[in-house]
Amino acid sequence: MRLSRTVLATLLAIVALVLQVTVLARLQLPGAVPDLLLLTVLALALVYGHVGGALTGFFAGLLADLAPPADHAVGRYALVLCVIGYAAGLTKPETGQHRSATVPMLVVACGAASSTLLYAGVGALVGDTAARDVGLSSLLFTATIYDLLLAPFTVPLIMGLARKLESDPLAGESSSGSAAGGEAAVAWLGSGTGLRMRGRSRSRSRAPRRSRYGRAGGSASRSTLLSRSARGRAGRIKGVKRL
Repeated sequence: MRLSRTVLATLLAIVALVLQVTVLARLQLPGAVPDLLLLTVLALALVYGHVGGALTGFFAGLLADLAPPADHAVGRYALVLCVIGYAAGLTKPETGQHRSATVPMLVVACGAASSTLLYAGVGALVGDTAARDVGLSSLLFTATIYDLLLAPFTVPLIMGLARKLESDPLAGESSSGSAAGGEAAVAWLGSGTGLRMRGRSRSRSRAPRRSRYGRAGGSASRSTLLSRSARGRAGRIKGVKRL
């Protein structure tokens, strides 16, 4: 990723993790805890694409794994957010921006449910059965509801900030200037070729006329020259006879 993307993703991940640990985790909500770090990864993946989403998810998850309140194996949440960031980045349209908020909200809902299921699945592989003791169905339901309620207040802001840093005004002016220059050059070349083609067409259209008139003029000049030479020869011959 570029430097601006790296700096923005790092700052947003740190802020989201601090708010999640210090504020959201102390709300004593039933079931799961609202995952602000997941929403940050999803918002950045919707702007950066699948590669940027995967890298952002991996380093954000690794930061959460290394945070002091973490009680799970290192790399567990990094793997989950890496997969979810990659999958969310695949939904980025070719134009670079979604036309409505329906697709981002669906991505948030699927990401919340998938993160809970993947986290529990990876935990089952390493021998962590905490999700079974709490209740996987309740965790899945509450995590999805909390993330959907928190998404309208966080995802649009993060996506707008990422897009603002992505659109460089200097690069836009240079690209527009180069595009305008390219169009002007193409128009200039087109006009030049048009003039040349017209000149050629005119020269070609006038060429036979000139050749015709040239032939007529040439034959006339040749006839006058021959008559003058014949008269001169006759005068000379007459003069000789006179002598």
